[in-house]
Amino acid sequence: MADEGNKVVDALRETGFFKPKKMYDGGKVIVGIIILFALVAFPFLYNVGKAAKAPEPEIDTPAIKKLSKAERVCVEPRPYMKVNHMKLLTDWRDQVVRQAKRDYVGFTKKTYTMSLQNTCLECHSNYDNFCNRCHTYSGITPHCWTCHVNKPKEWAAGKLKEEK
Repeated sequence: MADEGNKVVDALRETGFFKPKKMYDGGKVIVGIIILFALVAFPFLYNVGKAAKAPEPEIDTPAIKKLSKAERVCVEPRPYMKVNHMKLLTDWRDQVVRQAKRDYVGFTKKTYTMSLQNTCLECHSNYDNFCNRCHTYSGITPHCWTCHVNKPKEWAAGKLKEEK
């Protein structure tokens, strides 16, 4: 069996199968590869350092302005809410619907009602400047506005003006 394998390898060597081949038009191929790389990399290299700054949500709604500095706290710390607010709302929905739990104890040990409309939107009522600004920047369409939530009055009034 080993002899047959050696015979095949020897036959291939005699035919020149293992000899390195000359690359014809090597200069053109290399130039083509460089041009392909440049075309693929151009959008990335063109936009280096030009990314739009992430928007900061405006939290100066009338309800927040009425609160004292000590009372201006959310259910969880701001960095947590920036990253995990949708997970928190989804968890709230599941707990309310599936486990009939209605109360949430925040990081300050204050108890809140688990409700987007009755808890979150009490303070964050400016949909366009608070919610929509970041969601548009991120390319996200939140589904929390489509079911049981009435859109904030400020948002609805603005949409009515646009329609007229």
